[in-house]
Amino acid sequence: MSARAAVFLDRDGTLIEDVGYISDPEDVRLVPGAADALRALRADGFALVVVSNQSGIGRGLTTQEQADAVHRRFLDELETADAEIDAAYYCPHTPDDGCPCRKPLPGLILDAAHELEFDLERSTMVGDSHVDVAAGKAAGTRTILLGEGEWPQAVRRIRAWARQAA
Repeated sequence: MSARAAVFLDRDGTLIEDVGYISDPEDVRLVPGAADALRALRADGFALVVVSNQSGIGRGLTTQEQADAVHRRFLDELETADAEIDAAYYCPHTPDDGCPCRKPLPGLILDAAHELEFDLERSTMVGDSHVDVAAGKAAGTRTILLGEGEWPQAVRRIRAWARQAA
């Protein structure tokens, strides 16, 4: 059996509203269209994996406990919207730390693909920043730079790529 295709997803600005260095779970709000997109992609058989830089931890602006609480609230919001993810990988390091998991480097994506056995050539990285696109390209995935309100178009593109690969 071949490895499963995944959609790798940035979190802040892609799935939840970007409020800067988020530390308060009350600030977690899903981006319009994100839950619908996750449900559609899940129904199409894609694994859904969050890969997100969270340098607020490394900068001392957010504690690990606060970041964990934000993540729990994020999962609760997804559950309330009847959407779910398969896994989440976070990099807590600052750009100066030289960490290979910090986007635009592909470490988070490569780790997830290895641990969860995903086919990177059939997978897609979706994010709202050029660092997300760079990480996806470096990992060998297709990429989508997501603009505001563009979730429906992104889902159509991912589905079209999946049909071409079949």
